[in-house]
Amino acid sequence: MTQPASTRTDADLPHLVGIVLLRLPLFLVRFGGLLLRFKGQAQRGGRIFHRELLNQGLDIQTAQALTEHYLESSSLRNYLFALR
Repeated sequence: MTQPASTRTDADLPHLVGIVLLRLPLFLVRFGGLLLRFKGQAQRGGRIFHRELLNQGLDIQTAQALTEHYLESSSLRNYLFALR
C-alpha cells in the first residue's frame, strides 16, 4: 500500500531523484527537437517575410531591419530573460 503524503519520509527523495534522472535524457531529446523545429519554422517565416517586404517595394535595408526585428521574437534567450 502507498503511504499517505503526511507520513512519507526523506527515504522517498532518492527514489524521486532516480526517476527524474531516468527521464531527463528523454526530456532533453524531446525539448531539443522541439526547439530545432521552432527555430526552423521561424527562419522559414523570416525568409518569407523578407521576400514579401521586398515584393511590396521596401528597400533592402529597411526589409532587413524589419526581418531581424521579426526574428527576435523567436529567440529563446528573449523568452528566458522575460521570465526572470
